[in-house]
Amino acid sequence: MDMKDKKRIIIKLGTSTLTHKTGRLNIRRVEKLVKIIADIKNSGREVILVSSGSIGLGMGKLGMTSKPVDTPTKQACAAVGQCELMYMYDKMFSDYNLVVAQLLLTKYVLLEGRRKNVENAVETLIQKGVIPIVNENDTVAIDELELEMGENDSLAATVATIVGADLLIILSDIDGLYDKNPRENADAKLISNVSEITEELRKNAGGSGSALGSGGMKTKLNAAKIVMDAGIDMAILNGRNPDSLYDLLEGKNVGTYFSAGN
Repeated sequence: MDMKDKKRIIIKLGTSTLTHKTGRLNIRRVEKLVKIIADIKNSGREVILVSSGSIGLGMGKLGMTSKPVDTPTKQACAAVGQCELMYMYDKMFSDYNLVVAQLLLTKYVLLEGRRKNVENAVETLIQKGVIPIVNENDTVAIDELELEMGENDSLAATVATIVGADLLIILSDIDGLYDKNPRENADAKLISNVSEITEELRKNAGGSGSALGSGGMKTKLNAAKIVMDAGIDMAILNGRNPDSLYDLLEGKNVGTYFSAGN
């Protein structure tokens, strides 16, 4: 895989990558992630972040130890956590003289007739050297909260198609896609390359990920299908090893790479 042409990159950060199991920020990991992402940006690539974590950070801020089940409490956690999330990014990226911007989206904003507005906003921010940070607007997007769809994987894929990204990278709490659930099967093998989303792959995909997040491998396969259909490649990497971002962009065999074949 040739990474030289992958100029516009979307990096999706999951809750399990950003936080400890307590919901509190994993400071050491996030600081390293921000440093690496800033370095990637400084190398000349265009970077867009799609970041989960608002509900998890809100839980930590409010002293909650388990994910709420009722929608109003989820909304409250998201509202508190989104402030924490953007404060964190703004503070950390500013250490590298980089500016960030917040984009809160819902599925209604991403309807065909309104996509141009998102595209225009992102394009302008990128032209000005800003790193756009996108999140599902969990405070008002109650459909997604109630359905537990892990929408930020699909959101990242949808944004990738809107802005014409060259590559979508999803950082997860697992090394990539396996032929069976590695948490239940010691002999599970990592699948390095995928060129087609088959029913067998979907069948072998597990359910939800961490206790704080709502995504899982199924939502990542859905995201892969969206971007591959649009001619965009995707990779799943383990967010617990931020250096894997360097490895991938240097063309090394890491995680699972989904090739659109173009």
